[in-house]
Amino acid sequence: MPLIPEEPQIHESAQGPRATPASGRTAPTPRPVPGPRPAAPSRPGRPGPPRPAPPVQRTPRDAAAKPGPSGPAAPAAPQIQLIPASAQGALDAAEEAVDLLLDAGRAPSDVLVITTGEQHPWATHELSFGETSYWAQHDACDDVFYTDATIAARAASRPVVVVAVNGGTEAAAASALSLAHSRANTLLIVCGDPQQINSVLGAGV
Repeated sequence: MPLIPEEPQIHESAQGPRATPASGRTAPTPRPVPGPRPAAPSRPGRPGPPRPAPPVQRTPRDAAAKPGPSGPAAPAAPQIQLIPASAQGALDAAEEAVDLLLDAGRAPSDVLVITTGEQHPWATHELSFGETSYWAQHDACDDVFYTDATIAARAASRPVVVVAVNGGTEAAAASALSLAHSRANTLLIVCGDPQQINSVLGAGV
């Protein structure tokens, strides 16, 4: 008889301690799970790398600013050459200057010729077909282009500009020379009376 009550007591005691450690194991297992979550502070650490990125943007800005001032300085002042000629001979002198430029290796598209008085015969001929056709040849930029002071403002810049001071008022000559100076990238050739040119420019050339 005493053996019978002992057996259930043993089973109950065995079940009791097994349940307590089992519950103890389940409690620690969820605890390590929140443990890796605090490791998430590594994400706020990621904003750290973008911080070096702004300095990278500053350096290109500084580099772009450096060539900025040096760029405009070069094309600011074209070289100026004066070919003495009378008003009647200025156009012929300009033609000779163009021939010399082409013989020296200049491309025809590099040269723009402006007259202050009578138009160049080529310009007169081409304008007879209409301004659209005339300016289309200018835009094509494949040959020497001739224009006069009254419409030269529409002409684009070219490496070399030749001005024939072949008449017109001093105001027209001054306007043509000022425009030619702004359109010439490297060389400005002026054909005309040196005294008139110097008085227009206000300085020797």
